[in-house]
Order: sequence, then structure tokens, then C-alpha cells
Amino acid sequence: MILDEKQVSETLEQTLREFARRHRNISAIFFRHCERIKPLIESMKIDYEAMSLNRKMLIGSYCTMEYAIESAAIFNPSIVEDFDQCGLEAGEKRVIISFRATGEGHISSIVFRRGILDKDNNLQIMKIGHHIDKAEIEHKTLFNKERFLTKLIEMHTQDKYIAQIMQDLPEEFEFAILKNILNTALGDPSIRQERRTALEEILWLANSFYDLQFKHDSDITERVIFPISDSESRGIEDARFVRFIDDDDSVRVMATYTAYNGHAILPKLISTEDFYSFRVMPLHGEGAQNKNLALFPRKIKGKYAMLARIDGVNNYIMYSDRVTQWNTPVLLQEPRYTWEFTQIGNCGSPLWTEEGWLVITHGVGTMRRYCIGASLFDLDDPSKEIGRLKEPLLSPLEDEREGYVPNVVYSCGAIIHNKSLILPYAVSDYSSTYGVVDLAELLATLKKSK
Repeated sequence: MILDEKQVSETLEQTLREFARRHRNISAIFFRHCERIKPLIESMKIDYEAMSLNRKMLIGSYCTMEYAIESAAIFNPSIVEDFDQCGLEAGEKRVIISFRATGEGHISSIVFRRGILDKDNNLQIMKIGHHIDKAEIEHKTLFNKERFLTKLIEMHTQDKYIAQIMQDLPEEFEFAILKNILNTALGDPSIRQERRTALEEILWLANSFYDLQFKHDSDITERVIFPISDSESRGIEDARFVRFIDDDDSVRVMATYTAYNGHAILPKLISTEDFYSFRVMPLHGEGAQNKNLALFPRKIKGKYAMLARIDGVNNYIMYSDRVTQWNTPVLLQEPRYTWEFTQIGNCGSPLWTEEGWLVITHGVGTMRRYCIGASLFDLDDPSKEIGRLKEPLLSPLEDEREGYVPNVVYSCGAIIHNKSLILPYAVSDYSSTYGVVDLAELLATLKKSK
């Protein structure tokens, strides 16, 4: 505020000269960031409305920093068929690959690449965009009290604090009312840490329901799903995308992922029909615990089906009438071979084949070494295992052992193309590549392995 208008304009112009070409409409970002601290400015007895637009943008620029989303790692890929398959040659398929991207502070987000698989299974990745599009966010406004309370209990939030906050709310309550109650309570300087933690968990659950809308003039590589809610404040991990075909033949892409806030994890579901609009919501139930949830690409006997690893060690399967509600997990697989003695889990959603459900798995062995395996299950009853590889399908090569997390190969989703398994995988949690496996040979080996 001690700068005159000439100094304000010169400083702003210098900033725009250096950064305008690196970001789409950065002046609007500066103005928006200044608007966020309007109450702080007015608390300093400054007439906010009388300030020039240039001064507001300059203030906003001091509240802005660049963040390198993929500076530490781009890993744990998942691949799905693109909605648009027009203009391709015979044997080609357009695909979208998601990655877990990690930047400064080990904060993870979801990024995308578009590519084309040719008739020989060569993958050509399209050129990436130059800007990042920040999505418009719309939070859920109305909640069902009973369902909300059930999820808080599943999260092990302390009952006495839940009762204090929720008892006076109606059966259907508005987000704004709950948020005001919680913010008032959290604003008490004498609040005990135990109560603060419980109230913060209630708030971040409410914040976990939202819609994202990206601009239609953005390239898919510019659409980054960055942590939005408090439940995701430390990152979005390991999204397992799957092309889901419903009973009415409608198609949407869904993914399970893990939200992490530094001390608790929350399994969540994201859904899209165009990769511009995304709906995000938590998963509920005794089966929606821990990491490693993966949705089947279609219903089985009229019910949604899901793989899970609720105990951190074994593979489970469960069924549900609702895609967000998961209970009664049934043990499916336990570690059997030395390379998976620490734990076994899935590497993405099951793949339909004429011989059965093909499930790509991961196993953790000595020295926390991750390998990738495969199993085959009955189409009508996926609880029946047809076969399972005795040795890894994929192990870290010598030149793949060094990275952000050493000795790891890991995937979050594969597809079948031209009678081959296309398996993208992460290399020691640093970079990503892909492998191609002859499907007939793999299935034959699985059927003989029982």
C-alpha cells in the first residue's frame, strides 16, 4: 500500500512479462487470490473497493506461486479406452492413461496423457499442453444425517464429539450450517487437541463430496485433479480407472483412489463421462477400508463387484447394490509364494476374457520388493480361482531398481488390445513405462497353474 500507482503498474508489468506466457489468464488468477484475502485487507482499515485493479492483481501475485506437479515422480499408471475412437486406422485404439504425479512436499495429484496404440501395440503419446487448467469446484450442499454418521463411525471418529456436533442437526442438513458450527468450535483457542482432531475429521468428510468442471478449451494433459478437500490435503494416491459398462449399455469411466490427509486415509470414488466433468465422493461400509480398491468393469448378476485389501495383506471380493456402499468382504487370495509373503493386492480392475476374469496382482516380498503377478477367476463367480502364476509376470530389472521408492514395479490398471495384455507400470515410483504380454500364452499358463 505504500507504492504509488506508477510503481504498482511497473511491478505488475514486470511480473506479467515473465509469467503471462507460462499460464492461461494469470491476471484472473492474481485477482482471485487477492479476493481470497479481502477480509484480511479490510481488517487493516483499507478500503478494498477503492483499490485499483492493478493493485489488487499485484497483491494477488504475492499470494501466488508455481507448483511443479510432476517434479518428483510420475508413476502408478492406469489405462482405459478413450470415449472417442474416430479417425483411427485398423488395429488402432485411442487410450487415456492416468498417473499419480508427485511434486514438492510429496503431494500427489492425478494427471492424464492421451495416446494411440497401433496394430503392433506400439504406444504413441500425444504432445502435452503448456498450461494447467484449474477446475471449478462445487461442493455437495445437502447431506443425509444417518449416512453421514455411519461414515464417521467407520472412520473411528470419537463418538462423544460426533454427538456434540450432530445432535441438533435435522435428518437432512445443509453443508453451510455444519461448516459454520464446526468453524465456530474450531475457533475456540482453548480447544483440546483430541477434540480438534475429531472436529477436523467431521469437516473433511463433509468437504469430500464435490464436482469438478474443467474448461472445454483445455487439453486433457492440462486437466490436473489436485487435492481439493481437507481429506486429500497430503495427496491423492493410486487412482484405478476402469471403463464401466452398465446393464443398459451406458458407459462411464470410474476410479477408486485413496485420499490422505497426513494421519488418516479415505477411500473415494471418482466418475466421469467425458473427462471434463468429474464427480467425487467417499466410499462407505466395512469393506471401504484401507487402500487397494478396484471396481469390476461391469455388474455380476445384477450387483457391482469390487476387489479390496481391507487388512493390508490379503485380497478380498465384495458385492453391492450401490457403487458407493461396500460391506461383507470375502477373502479371495492370501500370499502363497515367497515373492508375495508380505502382502498381495490388485494392480487395477479385473479384465474380462472369454476364459475368465484376468486380475493383475502385485506381491511384496523380501526387502519390500514389489513384483507383478496374474490370476484368473470364474466369470460367473469370481470368488472361484481358476489359476495363479507361481512366479512373477514382471519383476524390477536392474536398471529399474533405482528411484523414488527402490525395487518396485506397480500398475493401477491394464487393458487388452490386439489379443495382447497392455500393462503400463511404474518404475520404482519414479517414472512409468509399459509391457506387452501375449494374452493366449498368459491365459494358457494360468489355466495350467492350478
